[in-house]
Amino acid sequence: MIIVQRTQQTQQIIQKFESARTRHLLKIQSTLLKSISDFMEEKGILQAMPVMLAPFTDPLNHEVSEAAIQYGSQTLRLTKSMILHKFIMLMGKGVDAVFIVSPNVRLESEDCKDSGRHLIEFSQVDIEMKGKDKRAFMDLTEELYVKMIAGLKHTCPDELAYFRRKLTTPTRPFKVYESKELLRKYGEGWEGILSKASSEPFWVLDHTREFYDREDEKRRGYYHNYDLIYPEGFGEALSGGEREYVYDEVIRKMDERKMDREPYGAYLELVRQGKIPRTSGGGFGVERLLRWVTGSSHIEEVTLFPRVPGKHIVI
Repeated sequence: MIIVQRTQQTQQIIQKFESARTRHLLKIQSTLLKSISDFMEEKGILQAMPVMLAPFTDPLNHEVSEAAIQYGSQTLRLTKSMILHKFIMLMGKGVDAVFIVSPNVRLESEDCKDSGRHLIEFSQVDIEMKGKDKRAFMDLTEELYVKMIAGLKHTCPDELAYFRRKLTTPTRPFKVYESKELLRKYGEGWEGILSKASSEPFWVLDHTREFYDREDEKRRGYYHNYDLIYPEGFGEALSGGEREYVYDEVIRKMDERKMDREPYGAYLELVRQGKIPRTSGGGFGVERLLRWVTGSSHIEEVTLFPRVPGKHIVI
């Protein structure tokens, strides 16, 4: 039985990597990544290398199993996102914006297996800009998405035809909604409802999330952050926001979230000394982008070696 199962699994792997689909998918992925790199170079945004192990990582706003290793006397966490390391990079003079194509490990619940958009290992394009507000980042992102889609249509018509995908270049400015208004109108499932009803990407503002997203000083409970949502039911594309850089505010929000400060000690000292600048930024998953542009039903269809929550990993 085990031998038969392994033979079947091996045959599926052979079929996948010998198929035209994989070749077309890689051409689309390569075109998108080059488009991103070219755009960042045009904007003077410098590329940094990813960090995979650190004493701290993004705490996230939802529960995932902790991914960590013990190395000597230290507990090192696998990167969930490079958000805090981005802030540190922007301390330097002359470094005004950075981007990273970063591997992320998020051990999501097995309940996410059939969501179609969750992986426990994926790649994220992480961007951060010094001295910019949320509108500046949203404008940059819109410009990038227009460039990516227009370039993809021009460079990869045969590949898009293979996936039977007719993409429309997004129209700027993207529509903007407020999360609390959507909650009142549609209930907890607002994201899926509005995503399915939309034909172009759109923004949703003000989400109660992590300690590093800036809360309005005059309107407590209003956060200067945003999500970009893909249309046609493909859901969340990007999360980001203006960042908190005032020490007392960082501590207050960590305490409200009952966070252990100890792993963040070195980072908090940089904040206390005023070394962490005011920034805005965000990150979007490469695989989710591929799922949208190819019109694929599940993210594992656009991932060469998918690690889907709750599914056995073969290779």
